[in-house]
Amino acid sequence: MAKILVQDISPLALAGLLYLGAFVGLSFYVVLSRTTRGDRRQKGPSLEKEDLPWLAGAIITGGILAPVALMTGLTLVTGFAASLLSNLEGVATAIIAVVVFKEYAGRRLWLALTVMTLAGVLLVWNPSQGAFELLGPLLVVFAMVCWGIDNNLTQHISSKDPVQTALLKGVVAGTVSLSLAALIGAKIPLDASILYALLLGAMSYGISLVFFIRVLEGIGSSRTAAFFSFGPFVGVIASIPLLGENVTWAFLAAAALMLGGVLAMVSERHAHTHRHGAMEHEHLHESDEHHQHPHPEGQNEPHSHIHVHPPIVHSHVHWPDQHHRHGH
Repeated sequence: MAKILVQDISPLALAGLLYLGAFVGLSFYVVLSRTTRGDRRQKGPSLEKEDLPWLAGAIITGGILAPVALMTGLTLVTGFAASLLSNLEGVATAIIAVVVFKEYAGRRLWLALTVMTLAGVLLVWNPSQGAFELLGPLLVVFAMVCWGIDNNLTQHISSKDPVQTALLKGVVAGTVSLSLAALIGAKIPLDASILYALLLGAMSYGISLVFFIRVLEGIGSSRTAAFFSFGPFVGVIASIPLLGENVTWAFLAAAALMLGGVLAMVSERHAHTHRHGAMEHEHLHESDEHHQHPHPEGQNEPHSHIHVHPPIVHSHVHWPDQHHRHGH
């Protein structure tokens, strides 16, 4: 859908409209929640001053640089290729999570990263000309790297209210990109395409981002990105009837490699004896094996309050979530 809209709206302006759409859509949700339910929606604690550096980094990389690069890249590559290249967001997220933030990576994760990288090489190959076309794919890959950085930064504040995080990201990123577009005289048609862009942003950058942040807290950056990699295959399928794009042997081979990589990542299982040290923090949680502390009568599930985790040693299948940042 973004590839259709970018024909009439400049890439910089469209990037801003998508994030403003996220802000508008989530604002309606918050107002509706307060009106109908007295704001009894399930939410984590609010952002605090120490969270701002993580949020600022996420906004710059994922809210401004990534969408502008992607929208520009969409003018140079097919929707089919851009959708498959979007799987490299999972690769970038996993590499950054493992190398910089020390998340555990098993053999299946590394196998997935290898085959998905090979798929990315195939997608820059133009069989009709026997050459590599780099600019468009490189812009899309740069966007995926920026979103990979964004995902890892956002993971550090994923225990906070995801709607608040998405609202702030939407209004700041949207305003900055749209203001820059206006300053340079970029193409912004005053017609129905603006409404379509806002609606697309409300779904793909608003609702999607809230769900994404919730999962970041639960299973860590690399695995969240792995599950998120199913999304590009929806884009691949949609590009054929919506955009009338042709499918080449290189695209089919890349799709097979991408699918194999995604399946390898989501089928990974990891268990061993590990120790949890004492911890005091606040986040949205349920009364599971990690949260056996006292609760007030009639406490809703899930809920958020400051609580203490006593030291514990045990073994179970787990993800690199906020409770499993131990060494391996």
